[in-house]
Amino acid sequence: MKHRNLAGTDLSLSEVGFGVWSVSTNWWGEVREEDGISLLKKAFEKGITFFDTADSYGEGYGEEILGKALGNRRKEIVIGTKFGYDLDAPREARHQERPQDWSPAFVKAACDKSLARLQTDYIDLYQMHNSRLTAIQRDDTVAALDDLRDAGKIRHWGVAVGPDIGWIEEGEYTLRNRKVPAQIIYSVLEQDPADRFITAATESNVGVFCRVPHASGMLDGTYTKDTELDTMPFDADDHRSYRRMQWLKQSIEKLRKIDFLIAGKSATVGQIAIKFCLTPPIMASCVPTITNEQELDEYVAAPDTDELPVAELENLSVLYADNFGVGDKDPMKSSQSPTGWVNTENSPVERHVPARR
Repeated sequence: MKHRNLAGTDLSLSEVGFGVWSVSTNWWGEVREEDGISLLKKAFEKGITFFDTADSYGEGYGEEILGKALGNRRKEIVIGTKFGYDLDAPREARHQERPQDWSPAFVKAACDKSLARLQTDYIDLYQMHNSRLTAIQRDDTVAALDDLRDAGKIRHWGVAVGPDIGWIEEGEYTLRNRKVPAQIIYSVLEQDPADRFITAATESNVGVFCRVPHASGMLDGTYTKDTELDTMPFDADDHRSYRRMQWLKQSIEKLRKIDFLIAGKSATVGQIAIKFCLTPPIMASCVPTITNEQELDEYVAAPDTDELPVAELENLSVLYADNFGVGDKDPMKSSQSPTGWVNTENSPVERHVPARR
């Protein structure tokens, strides 16, 4: 497993990370604790050293299971966790967002609770979880985080930028004004507004890493260009069941348009999706959803697959700018046109592929 520096920090992240949400929530089905612990240990054995979790995953369980699985490997791994949600506050539905609290007292108390659940005395990257701009701008919250760092309870802090609908101000303020690392959503099918954040991170020399590289299952091989669907295939507890059928049908249509990225390659579509996310040099790690050992083996091997050809990335940029020819983008999403990122053999740094409307 290769590693990359998270720019602006002294953290070295495995190019493929492990999102602990997959073994601590029921978003992809129930997972027995022994199976989750086994998968986390196998991930470490196969070279993954960056584990990203949150206090809100499974009401604290996402931190507890990581401590149980790898507490004895603490010096060998990098732990990212998140804070901001009030776990004691009631909510009407399981998928409804909880209230957030960014007061210094709450932040410090939340950190102590996370440390206990993780069975550690320090957190490598402590992230504001889906924080709005007003929270990121709070100087008293930042002062509390500085206090935690000075006390040795955290090494660095950053922001896990919210879902890929909007959040442009939050991401850019994090990278350009606060100049702290950001976790972002990025994939072949969901490049916007991540491209803005990649630009901001590169210009500010601040690290980013990404999640959801497989576009909520659209790029993990489950669906292909030949898939035909008339009804939503997800169980009621699956978070994807809250999306519209139009999203699923459009995603399958997009798979038909990007077959040139997939056909004729030895790499799987899941590996190609991760390889795409690691194209920008500023991208420190890609954190896929890993639910079983087969996916673990597949995704860990992704960084060693062939580089994506420049011509194919340029073609992808053109297609993305036109939403792959499937109609208007979701009106709730940003209208920012993507730039695309390409590494060429003749240049050690990234260059933009101009967006075309």
